[in-house]
Amino acid sequence: MLLLLAALALQQSPTPLAPADLLKRAHTYSIVAYDSATGDLGVAVQSKFPNVGGIVPWAKSAVGAVATQSLGNTDYGENGLALMALGTSAPEALRIVMRGDPRPAQRQVGMVDAHGNAASWTGDSCFDWAGGRTGGPADGRMGGKGALVVGRDFAAQANIMVSDQTVKNMAEGFQRATGSLADRLMAALVAGQAGGGDRRGMESAALLVARKNGGYLGLNDRYIDIRVYDDTNPLRELARLYRLHQLYFFTSRPEDLVPITPTIVRQLEPILLREPPGQAQKWLDAPQGVANQKFLNALANFMYWENYDVRVRMDGKIDRVVVDDVLKRRKP
Repeated sequence: MLLLLAALALQQSPTPLAPADLLKRAHTYSIVAYDSATGDLGVAVQSKFPNVGGIVPWAKSAVGAVATQSLGNTDYGENGLALMALGTSAPEALRIVMRGDPRPAQRQVGMVDAHGNAASWTGDSCFDWAGGRTGGPADGRMGGKGALVVGRDFAAQANIMVSDQTVKNMAEGFQRATGSLADRLMAALVAGQAGGGDRRGMESAALLVARKNGGYLGLNDRYIDIRVYDDTNPLRELARLYRLHQLYFFTSRPEDLVPITPTIVRQLEPILLREPPGQAQKWLDAPQGVANQKFLNALANFMYWENYDVRVRMDGKIDRVVVDDVLKRRKP
């Protein structure tokens, strides 16, 4: 009877009210990082919060990268990058912006500058588990709520996590991964989720990498800017979109360029003779059989139409990545 009364009392006790700003908080995990080999600066983030890519990640080539979350304050992105552009280190830029913030206890921020200086802050009011980790000698530094930790090359931070394993996994996943900065950031996100991730689940994700003249046609530094607004498996969707971005926006690698042989002409010419669909005028009006100028012009027009813009060339070579993708999309 006593056990029954105790159970009833627990059921009837009032449920604690959530903070009024709960829904505004970007409960999430993220990593900001710098690649000394390429100069790339980037952010990767995932959350049980819609459109996290519109709030958390900030980056500018040759300057720095910022992740602002929990009760995200865009001043850390805008003012943090402005300070780093003036030569302020990431840790000092973070401290300066914090001094002007009326609610630093509700913020979680990661910053890294173009010299590899990194810092992560977790406020006292962030929800458990919350904390951050930076890279550097002796495996960097780890800190919980109320701690600002500094280090080298990257800063990983998370709040409302199952445990501190998410941040540990992100750091270790990033350090173990190979390839480009974007590849390593993606590996860190996957490792973070394997460590438990957001206690409430998954909803959105983003990948942002800044590279000098790395944007479309070299006209800006937005090398990679991919956002998953809402998805049941945002990491899987982010990986799919990243592969598409590589196809449509990365230029050809020298090792992928091959001569347009008669075999390749035989593979592509039927497509040029029947497309564009629904239009009377096709890319080619008659078979050519070889990669002559008429064939090359038709092939270039087709590639522009199909959004392979950055891989178009007129030197008798073609990117085998394009050939594979064209044929795969037209399988019976």
